[in-house]
Order: sequence, then structure tokens, then C-alpha cells
Amino acid sequence: MVISRRQMVAGLGGLAATLAPRASASALPPIAPPVVPAGVAPGLLARDEGFWRTVAQQYRVSPDFVNLENGYYGIMPEPVRQAYHRNVDYLNEQNSYLLRTTYKARADQVRQRIATVLGVLAEEIALTRGGTEALQNLIAGYRRLRPGDAVMYTDLDYHSMQYSMNWLRGRRGVSVERMAVPEPATRQASLDAYAKALRDHPRVRLLLLSHMNNRTGLVLPVREIVEMARERNVDVIVDAAHSWGQLDFTMGDLDADFAGFSLHKWMGAPLGSGFLYIRKGRLADIDLAYADETYPAGDIRSRVQSGTLDVAPVLTVDTALDFHDTLGAEVKQARLRFLRDRWVHQVRDLPNVEILTPEEPAMYGTITAFRIAGRVSEADNVALTTQLFERYRIFTVRRGGPVKGDCVRVTPALFTSQADVDLLAVAVRDLARRFRR
Repeated sequence: MVISRRQMVAGLGGLAATLAPRASASALPPIAPPVVPAGVAPGLLARDEGFWRTVAQQYRVSPDFVNLENGYYGIMPEPVRQAYHRNVDYLNEQNSYLLRTTYKARADQVRQRIATVLGVLAEEIALTRGGTEALQNLIAGYRRLRPGDAVMYTDLDYHSMQYSMNWLRGRRGVSVERMAVPEPATRQASLDAYAKALRDHPRVRLLLLSHMNNRTGLVLPVREIVEMARERNVDVIVDAAHSWGQLDFTMGDLDADFAGFSLHKWMGAPLGSGFLYIRKGRLADIDLAYADETYPAGDIRSRVQSGTLDVAPVLTVDTALDFHDTLGAEVKQARLRFLRDRWVHQVRDLPNVEILTPEEPAMYGTITAFRIAGRVSEADNVALTTQLFERYRIFTVRRGGPVKGDCVRVTPALFTSQADVDLLAVAVRDLARRFRR
């Protein structure tokens, strides 16, 4: 029997009382921003469902399903959404006058704001239309490769970045090496795997490294891997599209020379916003974008050429960072890890359920994937996501790429309630029984 989300939550007794109310698609009245109570440890605040209900009220979320697929992009909180609409109207009204007068100064203010939060210099930041464009520009523009060199990525790296690394084969005359991140993943096993791969492939000169991958949510010890790569004269481009805004870190914690970031994922900025980072002193190692002469070669903005772009997302980044600062990275990280732990710890005893992130806190955030033992094909996992939605009204997504087979990715968000992830745990237990081989 197919049951509605409301019926299922009601059947869970006391869980229904903790379910955060969902905002309808109608206009919401002004809501006071959440105030983080002074002196409360982030770990304790993460469990305060009353506080997180006030945070959830900042979001317009469909009442028709439980959205646990927030890895694609992040819903804008209301202050950001409203600012974005104002900026769209402002851009449409001012037109070329805005673009030719005040926009560049405002974009530079956004760069400075990003740099401050990330702990870098504004001159090390160039705005892009997202993490994909940022990383493509870094990969395609990396100019230290010579014919006969090699580049490397893993099975868990983002598919578009894998394609860009493959493209270097014809672009730079290099070979492309692919390694597998071990399952089960641990910090030491990951470090050992990278050390072995770099040792076994001494011609590698460029490594793509996902801080948090989009398939399983595994967080790698970037700083240590960057260090071992440097010892072998290997440069690293870090994909931080999923980690920034979800985890509490600055660029100094990664110690990488090149990185790409998204602003429309965990920072909650509008779609079409991101940036790339190039450490001061390394700019010459990335080509000008299409030999563009809009900016001088010594300006990082010469490494991006997006044409006439929609500047409304850029103009809204300040508001998104304001909302991020209202909560703080440490508080966000604690809540998102708490939501992950709450459902995972209710199903990890099941012998046929495999959780693809380890229990080491430094190695996960909120993104976590699971699979049912033996159900490793694309069809198997599409069937699982279909059952989750049709029986429980829970929206998730199937992911491929992990070395031992496909999986289902689960991604709670700041508006997700304890009851939402408790419902997921009930659903996973049910599906583990139904899909047992």
C-alpha cells in the first residue's frame, strides 16, 4: 500500500510533534532572522529542534514531499530569495547603465567579502557562474603539463571534472590515470590509497582532489594529500563545490594552490554563482581564458571570460553570506552532521545496508550515500529512489561511480527536521527488508 508522508509521520506517534511546518508556495510574511543563543555549544544547539524550526521558517519548501536531495543546489532562504528578486528587477530596470557604471565596483566588494570569509586575498578570487566553470577553467588552463606527463583523478570526482581531465589527453598530450577511493573508506585508507597511486604513477603532474565528493559525501584529508603531492612535484586542483558552506574551514586548512567553489550550493546564493581561487604567486601557471584582454595578465579575472552574464546572482551574494554569518559555519556544520548521524545510526545495524561514509567526524558532513547489499546496478538504485518517493514521499537520487557499485545519495539541509530523517530511517529499514536478496 502506498502511504502519504503525512500518514507515515502520524503513524510514528511522537515524531509527528517534532515535524517542522512546511511553508506553502504562497507569499510568506516577513520572518525575523534566527538568533544563535550565546554560550550554547554548536553540538547542543544542533539538537534544539525549536531553534531549527525558526531556521526552517526562513525557507519556502514544498509541502508535497520530503526533500532529501539538496546536493544539486541549495534552496535560497527567504532574505536571499527576496534580495535576488530585487536585484533581477534592478538589473532589468538599469540595464547597461548598471553594467557600465557601478557593477564592477560592487562585484569587487563581493570578491572582498568572499575572500574575508575564506581567509584569502581578494586578488586571489575570480567570480564564475558556478563550481563547474571555476574548475573547468583551472583544469583547462593549467599550463605546466608537457607531452608524456600524466594527470590523475578518482572514481568519486565529479563527472564534469573527470571529462575535463580526460580532455587534457588531446589538449596537452598527457596520459590520464584513474584511481579508486577504497571502500570502506577511512582516513588512513584514503591517505594510503593516494600515496600508493602517486608512487605507482611517477609521471603524474596534476591531481584533481574533491574535498567532499558529490557521490558519497566522503570528506578527504586534503591538506595531507596536498602535502604528499607537493613532495612529488604534483600540483593539486581542489573541488570544494560541496564543502564550502557545509563544513567549517578556510583556505588555510586546505593549503592548496588552486580550488573551485560553488556559491549556489551550501552558501544558498542564487543559481549561477561561484568562484575560483589561485594562490598569489601561482597565477602564471593558469592560462588566460581564450587569450582575453579585458583584464591584464596579472589580474586573476583574466582567467575567466563568461561574456555578458546575469549579474543578479553576484549582486545577491552579500545577502547569502549575511545569512551564513547569522548562523556561522560551525553551527551549520554541527546541525548538518547531526541530521546525518540521526538517520544513519538508526539503520547501521542492518546487515544488508551499507553506509558509504565512515564514522570519523572529519570525514563527512550531511551528504551520505547508502546501498542495499547486492543491489549495485543503476536500475537497482533507481528502483530504490522510486520506492522512497512513491511509498514515503521522500525525494533522493541515485549516484554511480563508487568502486563497489551504485548507491542512493541522501542530502538533508538546514530546513530538514528530525522527523524527516526519522522517516527516512523507517523507510530504509523497510526497503532493506523488501530488497533483501
